[in-house]
Amino acid sequence: MAALAGRLGAAVPYILLAPALLLVSSLALSLVLITEDSLHLLDRATFRLGEAYSLGNYALLLERPVYWRIIGKTMLAGVIVTAVTVALAIPYAYLMVRTERPAVRKLLLISLFLPFFLGQVIRAYGWLIILGKQGLLNAGLSTLGLPSVALIYTFPGVLIGLVQYMLPFAILLLAPAFTAVPAELELASMGLGGRPWATFRHVVLPLARPGWVAAGIVVFTLTLTDFAMPEIMGGGANDFIANAIYDGYFQLGDAGQGGALAILLCLLGTLAVALVFTGIGVGTLGYARYEPAATAEPAP
Repeated sequence: MAALAGRLGAAVPYILLAPALLLVSSLALSLVLITEDSLHLLDRATFRLGEAYSLGNYALLLERPVYWRIIGKTMLAGVIVTAVTVALAIPYAYLMVRTERPAVRKLLLISLFLPFFLGQVIRAYGWLIILGKQGLLNAGLSTLGLPSVALIYTFPGVLIGLVQYMLPFAILLLAPAFTAVPAELELASMGLGGRPWATFRHVVLPLARPGWVAAGIVVFTLTLTDFAMPEIMGGGANDFIANAIYDGYFQLGDAGQGGALAILLCLLGTLAVALVFTGIGVGTLGYARYEPAATAEPAP
């Protein structure tokens, strides 16, 4: 019985790993099937994919300027949303970790997790109410005697919605990074004459680099693949690649074109992450908590 229990105990990690392996395998199989579809052109006579293999769907993406505009707009949004979101998340996460006031910490935590109880679609429609022509923003500007602004169904409006949606994810990734930086290091820096901003810039931020690098990668990839915000807040005039994929599959009925766009989206995200890892190193994402060096005891 002891030997059987030992064998079962050794198998427990693999049993617990099985669901994750099943999900990853399903994702890999889906990508294989999508790649297969992308290599077949749509037969306009039967509206089914042809049997012959071809790179025609990928050539079509390169030939049509509309796809270049969609790709460029998606990549630009990814860069802008990532930069703004991480810039806003850094002070929020730092204050949440370092504040000594329990009431402030609770308020920040509640404000952080509250958006997760609302779906992305609900938040997008909430922004429509705020940024609409008769929305809260323009009502406030009108009260102040200022001209109204047109942010609804525009690219900046989509960016605003994406930043608000991505901000909690970035904060959750940054908070452990700031927690791993001992507060004693900041006190030591300021004790040696360092100003608070200089200490934060030259001590805290470099040590918290795993957090803001991970936050940037997650926010960038999520922005590239986002569908709801461009669809709802873009008004059909600010589509991202995900919206074009949806149109290819469900509006045009062309699984080959939709598959080619899906594979292109995967390649763009993978390339961006690979460039980040090449530039800063994969080891950057590993947390290394500072430990003071042991004091050597004098020899007798």
